[in-house]
Amino acid sequence: MTNRTTNTYTRGLHQVAPGVSAWLLPDGEWGMSNAGLVQGEGESFLVDTLFDLLLTTEMLQAMSGTTGNSPIRAALNTHANGDHCFGNQLLADDVTIYATRDTDHEIHHGTTPERLRMLVTSDFGPVTSPFLRSCFGRFHFEGITLRAADVTFEDALTVSVGGRDVELLRLGPAHTAGDAIAFVPDAGVLFTGDLLFIGGTPIMWAGSLENWLRACDRMRALDPTAVVPGHGPLTDLDGIAEMRSYLAHVKDQIAEGFAAGRPWRETADRMDLDRYASWPQAERIVVTTYQAYRQAAADTPAEDGIELFGEMAAWQQRHAGKR
Repeated sequence: MTNRTTNTYTRGLHQVAPGVSAWLLPDGEWGMSNAGLVQGEGESFLVDTLFDLLLTTEMLQAMSGTTGNSPIRAALNTHANGDHCFGNQLLADDVTIYATRDTDHEIHHGTTPERLRMLVTSDFGPVTSPFLRSCFGRFHFEGITLRAADVTFEDALTVSVGGRDVELLRLGPAHTAGDAIAFVPDAGVLFTGDLLFIGGTPIMWAGSLENWLRACDRMRALDPTAVVPGHGPLTDLDGIAEMRSYLAHVKDQIAEGFAAGRPWRETADRMDLDRYASWPQAERIVVTTYQAYRQAAADTPAEDGIELFGEMAAWQQRHAGKR
């Protein structure tokens, strides 16, 4: 995969174009997400907050040294996973937060900070609990008050930021129900949210692989010169192409298992990940397979989040020596 800039993948604020920066948070694994800043004349636009208040405070303090006379006046939550919106309460009251309608609904009705704290402090057995702690144990979920969108949109919205356009486009459902991207046309910079993972395995919580592939095509059609993924280092069109190749590969594997009448767990367990098997968090194929089966057959038995994390933990253990 490509890291298109001369910047190394280090924690902090990286300029990717004049007046456009990315906040990068290595190692890009569970909860370690990226964000972005677009500066215009007299005001700035934020793309996403972070998973807890400490991380978001660190980011906003670093950005304040850059914005100067261009304070943040608007923001986008690309989707409702907490690592892209749990820090919203730290934005000033006069900051307008944008999100798709589905994302706003998921912020109101999805996973809460309290539930995540419960997941890392409760005992779900010797396989699931260590896995949950490895995913979320480094974060601080205390004191978070959910703040949802002020303005929602359905398909597309252009926001003027001090004379610069920021195009907001809904491309979900894919990773989640309401995935959106932000594109800065005068700079050629694309912020993808979790429609793009670089150096890690994607996970499909609520969409379809077919639509995620279409989302990749739509992102490529924008012809960005710089791409800021939801997780991982900066990239370019090659990074989008690599993600699309992974999604197409697993789509074919899942379709083969479904056509053969295999249960979703068996299809996930027998999955030939080929060259993608070495990607970190390969166990996320469990959730992606389950959601693809749910799309294909409505009578697929429902699994709750804890069960799915347990399945990922067990898959990881079974396949540890095969990667």
